[in-house]
Amino acid sequence: MTDWKIRRAPTIHAEIKVPGDKSISHRSIMLAALANGTAQITGFLPSEDCLSTMKAFQQLGVKIERVDETTLIVHGTRGKFTAPSGDIDCGNSGTTMRLLSGILAAQPFRSRLVGDASLSKRPMKRVMQPLAQMGARITAEGGDGRAPLVIEGGELNGIAYTSPVASAQVKSAVLLAGLFAKGTTSVTEPEQSRDHSERMLAWHVAHPRRNGLTVSVLGGQSLESRDFDVPGDISSAAFWLVAAAAQPGARLMVKNVGLNPTRTGILAVLIRMGAHVNEMIESSEGEPRGSVEVRGTRLKATTIGGKEIPNVIDELPILAVAAALAEGRTVIRDAKELRVKETDRIAAVAMNLRAFGVQVDEREDGMEIVGGCPLHGAEVESFGDHRIAMSAAILGLFSEEQTIIHDTDCVATSYPGFYETLQRVVKSKK
Repeated sequence: MTDWKIRRAPTIHAEIKVPGDKSISHRSIMLAALANGTAQITGFLPSEDCLSTMKAFQQLGVKIERVDETTLIVHGTRGKFTAPSGDIDCGNSGTTMRLLSGILAAQPFRSRLVGDASLSKRPMKRVMQPLAQMGARITAEGGDGRAPLVIEGGELNGIAYTSPVASAQVKSAVLLAGLFAKGTTSVTEPEQSRDHSERMLAWHVAHPRRNGLTVSVLGGQSLESRDFDVPGDISSAAFWLVAAAAQPGARLMVKNVGLNPTRTGILAVLIRMGAHVNEMIESSEGEPRGSVEVRGTRLKATTIGGKEIPNVIDELPILAVAAALAEGRTVIRDAKELRVKETDRIAAVAMNLRAFGVQVDEREDGMEIVGGCPLHGAEVESFGDHRIAMSAAILGLFSEEQTIIHDTDCVATSYPGFYETLQRVVKSKK
């Protein structure tokens, strides 16, 4: 297991690119596999999670060629897959397991989805229940709706599903199943979650329809194969954006990053905290993308909650770091979903912030953070969670003594090369 050692950073002046978007990389393989021909995917994120999706579809008989680390050629099968010879290992990837459940529910064979210890603790009932309403037969062997999942595929019927949570994974699983179902399938959310699946379905000419918080898809469609270029991941950029935003005099430019409006809540929060942010959309084909420039200043506290939570759910650990660096008391609420991520992120973030000397009051659905106090170095755990490890690394850049972060191998699930980028960012002068 790899440990990181972090020291206080000089003023950041850098221009960077971040790896491909994780959510989009997963979906690019899935939809290309469902389509009717051959497609090239560029900008693919070669993280452990995304490679789990690639290997899963290879087990299902899809030919996928790796031209290089970030370029794939996927030979679509028109949604007709072959039965896997063994278990499909989803690794640590909830996206792989949940979205694949929707696709496999309609296949004429039995499949079994397994994952690592962390994924096997994460809730799958939220996907199983709507799929069961469509006619799917899914059994959770782990008890209480936990993996492994055994799926006996068969015919599905379209449903109108009202989701109790705003979850892109739930919505996507149901819509993907809906492609195979009789009639129309629709999902209504309490708030809009990220819309990558809808955009990519449209890219592949599947014509999803949106009406307010409801999105629908008609069953029986054949997807058109189309090449796709994956933009940089704004969730990965978020770590660098916070580091620069909280450092007076800093300047950071992130190039070719995804600027989908259901993902840019991080920018709105940083602006509210006083950061100087300039967002420049340079292309809207498939997924909006462009550049983000941040100039650092002294941040001030804010409240994060309500409708914006689905838009910043993955960024809340690093926004908690921004809160620790800001003047005043920041409140994060309505984020109970954080307790069922790769780890209990509310508890993990609170524990690590306290280790640095930050005052944190943990709540069931979030936390209150008193920022602006001097930070001392700390020795903290990643809890096997990539976002917890990377957030602690950024806080270490602002601490007086050395910071040590244990068990950082988990970062490879989303951002291989993070530590090397950190070393370049704190040394770069542009």
